[in-house]
Amino acid sequence: MNILTISGSPHVHGDQSVKKIMQGVIIALIPAMLMAFYFFGLPAIIITLTSVVSCVLFEFLIQKYIIKGEITINNGSAVITGILLAFNVPSNLPIWEMIIGAFVAIGIAKMSFGGLGKNPFNPALVGRVFLLISFPVDMTSWPVPGRFSTSLDAVTGATPLGIIKEGLAKGNHVSDLMSNIPSYFDMLIGNCGGSLGEISAIAIIIGGIYMLCKKIITWHIPVAFIGSVFVFSGILWLINPELYIDPVYQLLSGGLMLGAVFMATDMVTSPMTYKGMLIFGLGCGVITVLIRVFGAYPEGVSFSILIMNAFVPMINKAFKPKLFGETVKK
Repeated sequence: MNILTISGSPHVHGDQSVKKIMQGVIIALIPAMLMAFYFFGLPAIIITLTSVVSCVLFEFLIQKYIIKGEITINNGSAVITGILLAFNVPSNLPIWEMIIGAFVAIGIAKMSFGGLGKNPFNPALVGRVFLLISFPVDMTSWPVPGRFSTSLDAVTGATPLGIIKEGLAKGNHVSDLMSNIPSYFDMLIGNCGGSLGEISAIAIIIGGIYMLCKKIITWHIPVAFIGSVFVFSGILWLINPELYIDPVYQLLSGGLMLGAVFMATDMVTSPMTYKGMLIFGLGCGVITVLIRVFGAYPEGVSFSILIMNAFVPMINKAFKPKLFGETVKK
């Protein structure tokens, strides 16, 4: 009897390969990476290199000495995990904490499930949330951006979402806080506090357009994610603009663009069908706004994506693709 062995997802029919897809994602990440290096300087470079090298090293060691299987670090997935993990932390994070985060992302979130294609949760986000819970002070101390900074002891300040959250909690109105937060243009180019890869919306959009053109991702998840945030937050803003920030600011602030374009679209941890992708993106957007507006934490992108990752098996079951040769029941 012949036994068929099926590899883990993603399954793509065509001239694409896992290595080619990963290389395309890395290229798409370059604009955001360059903006992070420009505004945060040497500390951003050190954090990114530490994260990437740690992720690749941990995957190699686990595959060689624990799993004792095929070494797959050359496919680029560990490099992407390292870049995305670095993109989700402040540039002044201690190096040893960055290494711990890389171990959690690779060793626990990825390799403990069998490696690429088998992990139910986005590894970089698991590492990020672990660091946030374990080292909340370091993970919420945001360096103030300074062009070509070489100082490892940067001055820290709050993120735009943090300023708004804290100000509203003190009884201030949104109009009172507008002078204390970056402008739309500053947030578009990246001249604001935050994690490395989330500050420049325009750089992320450029990367997203590249992946769409190369057919690495489809429009369904980003559009559903961003659109649901815009609509939901827009309704709240129309109800009371002095209590809720406007929808455009919601889109440009925090990790929303990074999450919608690079994290939620992960082939392994997102639904297989277009309808499922739309439901997935919609859920991510609604949960993000709920956490940002009504939760104690000013940001909710990471949590929303991880929560929706858990629902992916059910979404796939509810929206199964039509099997080849299947007849439609009348």
